[in-house]
Amino acid sequence: MKVTYDAETDTMTITLRDERIKESDEVRPGVIADFGYDGGIVRFEILDASKTVGNAREMQFAVG
Repeated sequence: MKVTYDAETDTMTITLRDERIKESDEVRPGVIADFGYDGGIVRFEILDASKTVGNAREMQFAVG
């Protein structure tokens, strides 16, 4: 899994796996899900991330 934040576009991308994108769908306002050819989710894009995410430049990772 990979998380990137682009301050210029204020977009956060959460990539779950490295696959080609077949289609994208805005599943909620400002949240785009990208789907692979197998129908599974490949990544999420959060638009206007600084307004949605508490601190777009900082991330905590937890495994439980």
